[in-house]
Amino acid sequence: QVQLVESGGGLVQTGGSLTLSCVFSGRGFRSYAMGWFRQAPGKEREFVAAIRWSEMTYFADAVKGRFTISRDNAKNTVALLMNSLKPEDTAVYYCAAQSPRIDFDPATGYDYWGQGTQVTVSS
Repeated sequence: QVQLVESGGGLVQTGGSLTLSCVFSGRGFRSYAMGWFRQAPGKEREFVAAIRWSEMTYFADAVKGRFTISRDNAKNTVALLMNSLKPEDTAVYYCAAQSPRIDFDPATGYDYWGQGTQVTVSS
């Protein structure tokens, strides 16, 4: 069984930076694709970023150039570095894990989800 626990959320001013971390508990971390999603009040959950076992990365257009995703296979963790934050980045951020599959899609098909961490960007 896989468990995901996020941390690092908080309140930051516009233009600031924040790093989210997700700890993966379970077997096989190296083979999982890891993703970050977010859900703002009144909106649907949306894809933010993903990283495959090969360390190939994917980003939503809204965060491209501002956010970076990375993984540490020795520590079973994935991080989301968020720079140049905007008020519209305010949301609950979720970590997700996707088991290996041929029809990989960075934005869908995740098997496990964390509980989320709140990020608030003040204007």
